[in-house]
Amino acid sequence: MDDQFEQVILVDEADRMVTPGDKWQIHQEGRLHRAFSVFIFDAEDRCLIQRRAAGKYHSAGKWANSCCGHPRPGEPTGEAAERRLVEEIGLRVPLTFGFKSRYVAYLDNEMIENEIPHIYFGRTSDVPVLNPDEVSDIAWISLEALRQSVRESPEAYAAWLVHYIKEHADALATWRARV
Repeated sequence: MDDQFEQVILVDEADRMVTPGDKWQIHQEGRLHRAFSVFIFDAEDRCLIQRRAAGKYHSAGKWANSCCGHPRPGEPTGEAAERRLVEEIGLRVPLTFGFKSRYVAYLDNEMIENEIPHIYFGRTSDVPVLNPDEVSDIAWISLEALRQSVRESPEAYAAWLVHYIKEHADALATWRARV
């Protein structure tokens, strides 16, 4: 589906659906919407991060968590996370819901992320298969090394990953141990 026409779920501050909205338009207007982020770990407790493809409409070339996106109207958020994980990096991994977050970030291309993301966790030893339209590279990194790198070079990372590392580092470590 073309990003320009994809529908996402506009929500209120309690994460209750208000109405569907056009993905590009709501990012241009900075309207509050539902999202998800996935953190995948391997047997060595390393986190899979991805570099967003050069053609992405915002945050192109920046490092992000394993997978992220938006559920479509009528699509359960966990199912959307599993769908995008396959679409972006070719992994089918059982996911566990961890927690919700809330942030606003002003991005390049005059886009605004104003989201309530649902954060999911999983573990795999499978090898990712990258969709080049979505992802240009991957790396496995410990949470400790990721925290240090985000502190030293936040501009190299997507705004939402910087938010998760700064605001939820302890929760990420806790959930890493649970999956």
